This record gives sequence, structure tokens and C-alpha cells, in this order.
Amino acid sequence: MTILLVHGDREYLRDPGEELQTDLGVLTVPEDVRPGDVLTTHLDEEFTVRRLRGPDLFHHFERTGAPMLPRDVGLIVGETGVAAGDRVLDAGTGTGVLAGYLGRIGAEVVTFERKAEFAEVARENVAMADVADAVDVRTGDVTERLDDLGGFDVLTLDTPDAAAVVARAPDLLVDGGSLGVYSPFVETAREVAEAAREANLDDLRTMETIQREMDFDERGTRPTTTGVGHTGYLTFARKA
Repeated sequence: MTILLVHGDREYLRDPGEELQTDLGVLTVPEDVRPGDVLTTHLDEEFTVRRLRGPDLFHHFERTGAPMLPRDVGLIVGETGVAAGDRVLDAGTGTGVLAGYLGRIGAEVVTFERKAEFAEVARENVAMADVADAVDVRTGDVTERLDDLGGFDVLTLDTPDAAAVVARAPDLLVDGGSLGVYSPFVETAREVAEAAREANLDDLRTMETIQREMDFDERGTRPTTTGVGHTGYLTFARKA
């Protein structure tokens, strides 16, 4: 069970029995450590033990690229209705943030990653998130495995060739099953939407994901000027 050791704005991942060495001192994590415990270094600096939660996966997973942002994960969960016990086919594992979130919800996830080195990192990440039993990380191109797959409640994609998989969604999804596709570019989102339309999927919609943080100071309140908060485009649809 990997836990977080928190001191102010500093966070460290450790497993029971492991040692933490920082400028704040040295401590050994007890084998029976529990969330909420307070551990003290040899310099009398206190660290609070915290259980890993979803946002912590985004911040602490080893990265092999840009991971899916929590806000996009939230939209996928909310729009597809993925729930405990659902079977999910995911492609474009990457860092494994989305697969990790879905596994922690209680879904059974089969996720494909083309690059073997990325897949290995994702396996390590989902193990750290304590969902290795729920998330099956496979190395390979999902488009080459579609004939052997089916019976999924949810389909989630973050790959350049997502449209080719969406075209097969009627064969992959159970009746009433949903899909959620992340596209970094408008052109890819259009291809996905067209593939979903041609596959006669219902409730088709694409949205841009934008979120702006707010600044509060003595002068007043306004959206932050540091960025527009754009991440990409999400397309959702459902099999009748």
C-alpha cells in the first residue's frame, strides 16, 4: 500500500518499511502505517500519512507523456456513467491516469498501449495505485485486436486512430454502452464524430474542455490571465 507523506506543500510517496530522507530529517515508515498517522523524523519534523486519492495519481504517477487532466477524467466518468463492475476497453494508456481512476472506481479495465516501455511504466503506476488486479495493461495496437474483443460497458480512447475503433463500437459495446473519446485536435474530433454517426450510435455530442481558474485579490475578482485552460475535445456517444 503506497502512501503519501505530507509536510506543508511537500509530498513524498513511500511504501511501508521504506525510508524517507530529506533535509527535514530521516524516518522509516512503519509496516502497520495507516492514513492519519503522524510520523516524526529524527529532527522532530512531523509528516502526516495520507491515503492516495484520484488527484494524487495525476500528480505522482511517473509520466511518459502528458497525462489526462482530472477535469477531463471527471467528464468521461460523468458522461459515460462508468461504475463499479463495468467492463471498460481503454486505448492509449500512456501514463495510466484514466485507467487508474477507472480501476479505483471499481471498473474492470483492459487498456492497450502501443509502446512497450510506456506500457511497463503504466503497469508500475497502476500497481502503485493498488489497482493492478482491476487494470490489465496490454502492449499492442488495439485496432489489431478488435476481432477478439467485445462485451464492454464503456469504451474510452485517447489515440490518433480513435475513429477506426469507434467504427467498431457496435461490436465492442453491450446494448446501452457508452464511449468517450479524447481528441487533442479538432480534425481528430471530427473524424471520431463522423465515425460514430456512420456507426449509428446515439446521443452523439462533442465538446471542447475549457476551465478557467479565478483570481481573488484586494482589487476584485476575475478569471486568471495566465491561460485559457483549454485541454482538448471530448466526444461521447452511446449504443442503442
